[in-house]
Amino acid sequence: MSRLTIKALTFDVFGTILDLTRSLTPVFRQFLSEHSSSLDAVQAWEQFRSRQRIEQYQDNLLMLGHCGYLQAVRRAFLYTLRRNGVAFTDEDIEDFIESWKELKPFKDAKEGLTKLKKKYRLVVLSNGEDWFLQHLTENQIDFEFDEVISVQRVGVFKPHPAVYRACAKVLSSEPSELMMVSSNSFDVMGARACGFQAAWVKRYDLPYEETVYKPTLIVKDFNELATELS
Repeated sequence: MSRLTIKALTFDVFGTILDLTRSLTPVFRQFLSEHSSSLDAVQAWEQFRSRQRIEQYQDNLLMLGHCGYLQAVRRAFLYTLRRNGVAFTDEDIEDFIESWKELKPFKDAKEGLTKLKKKYRLVVLSNGEDWFLQHLTENQIDFEFDEVISVQRVGVFKPHPAVYRACAKVLSSEPSELMMVSSNSFDVMGARACGFQAAWVKRYDLPYEETVYKPTLIVKDFNELATELS
């Protein structure tokens, strides 16, 4: 890989820049405690995240369009509660959705982004809604990206190929001139399948997809990514 060919780095937000597990597992724990549930918070969180992805994949497969990231969150939360027999109210659901507005970034995120910005154009490419990404980048991540691209522009969730192709068009770049940066292996795979280079930020103890579309780089965090691309 020639670093000289990379014109921009495109970043996933949820789980890559923002630490969902650290931000939301305590929310699950408090919710379960208040509802007298014996369900383990970590187990509930893992069930929820798996179901959230299914919700997004189903919309893509059924060609239902982009329902909105927070709508997929809502549906996955309802499914998780019903699966485990946890009672809830409409107010409970709204409180959970509101908690997503307080997501915290990984400790290395802003420092690594600052280093990378010295050399590269930095772009958000996320499944989140436009307004939600605006809030998160300005108030939670507190970092000025060169561009914030929501999949709302395309009407499907990642890893649909239309997302990556539209991103390349918006950035007036060949796919090979862009590097997707994500902790979600499906995102790395989707980007690679569309000709992007890709860095898999291995923040979780999870295997990579069984696919020919492998990451260009594997790093532990943004600081290591900055070092590799320096």
